[in-house]
Amino acid sequence: QLLESGGGLVQAGGSLRLSCTASGLAFDDLAIGWFRQAPGKGHEAISYIYTADETTYYADSVKGRFTISSDNAKNTVYLQMNNLKPEDTAVYHCAADLGPLEDSDWPFPDEYDYWGQGTQVTVSS
Repeated sequence: QLLESGGGLVQAGGSLRLSCTASGLAFDDLAIGWFRQAPGKGHEAISYIYTADETTYYADSVKGRFTISSDNAKNTVYLQMNNLKPEDTAVYHCAADLGPLEDSDWPFPDEYDYWGQGTQVTVSS
């Protein structure tokens, strides 16, 4: 099971930190992806971490603004989001799969077996 938290309303240029806490999974061997879905659009992959070795990937749209990290002691992955823009407004989901994903595979939702319910992020201009 995955549970996201940390969403909210923030002004453009502000920051939020999202959390994704996993239970019932071998946390030290998980591929965790963060996706977002804006109204009327499909899932957009934005970041990935493999908890065993902290390999990370980012979408170009968030590179340099978002940072993904993992605290294995807390079974939690974080997404620090800085310099937020109105176009970052979406429901943010974390997803997990056992074992690592290749850099060519991590952006695809079908690669993940477990999904959280999502947390809303709204950025006002």
